[in-house]
Amino acid sequence: MKFSGCILVILASYLIPLQAQKPIELGEVKWIRDIREAISNSKQSGKPILILFQEVPGCATCQRYGSEVLSHPLLVEGIEQEFVPLAIHNNKAGEDARVLKLFGEPAWNNPVVRIIDADMKDLVPRLDANYSAAGIADKMVNALNSRKKNIPGYLRLIYESAAAKTSKQMSFSMSCFWEGEKKLGNLEGVLSTEPGFIQGKEVVRVNYNPAVISTSQLIGEARKQECANTLFAEGEDLAEGLFVDKDLKKSAGFKPDHEPQYYLRQTAYRYVPMLPIQASRLNSVLAKGGSPQAVLSPRQIELFNFFQAHPSRGDAEAYHQQDFNRAWKHNMDRMKKA
Repeated sequence: MKFSGCILVILASYLIPLQAQKPIELGEVKWIRDIREAISNSKQSGKPILILFQEVPGCATCQRYGSEVLSHPLLVEGIEQEFVPLAIHNNKAGEDARVLKLFGEPAWNNPVVRIIDADMKDLVPRLDANYSAAGIADKMVNALNSRKKNIPGYLRLIYESAAAKTSKQMSFSMSCFWEGEKKLGNLEGVLSTEPGFIQGKEVVRVNYNPAVISTSQLIGEARKQECANTLFAEGEDLAEGLFVDKDLKKSAGFKPDHEPQYYLRQTAYRYVPMLPIQASRLNSVLAKGGSPQAVLSPRQIELFNFFQAHPSRGDAEAYHQQDFNRAWKHNMDRMKKA
């Protein structure tokens, strides 16, 4: 009996984590699974309901949507803070099937997102066949707009960054690249800035979305801000830029500086994982004495407060790590374990 009891305890230790494991198709969002509860919460909070119709367990597309888009820390925060999240499995019987029929959604389908009010009326057209971060961020922003609700700055920046189908690069020389990052990093359409050197000159390399700010507009703004002593570009960007400015030169090797976003770097915000567009905007905001709340999410502000009090526990390079999700998990785990 003692032996069989030990076996049961060992089996239970394996089964409990398996049962508690969240399906990969649902990502990291804390979903409600009951539409009545979602409607009640929506009426009480005034928040729209964001419904995910998802196949669980699902195909590769469903799993990728969950593991990538629905696991992006800032999208997860936006869904949980600004909406009532409701997940409906499109391949299950019972209540899931009833809700599926209620909305006329097909069973065994790829992910679909709908955002509705408490009366179950669509606030924006359903999101279908678009499995990108830009797709769901666009619907979230427009749904909040339709309700005349405040749109958090970080959510706007997620959309601005993710929606850039193409980007271009140009480098500008100036007397001080710290000032250049401060002035150019806050321009709408600029996705990121990086200080460095070209041919011995201090430059800021600007990555921008030409659909939002054209090459000629960017050059004009840089000159207005006295940040364009010399202009550099490469490849197709150089060829296009020459039509705008005949003084544009070919970049002969960019060497990055070891202190990107100088003003941000002087503060505890350096311990906070953020998107490149956030880092560039925040650097400008801090240099001009503005409010970080216009750029960062509440959870990012929470991380800042923690690492400001406990800097020895933080990663001083977290703000410009390439793997944002990994840096986020690492730093959140450190805060939770404190």
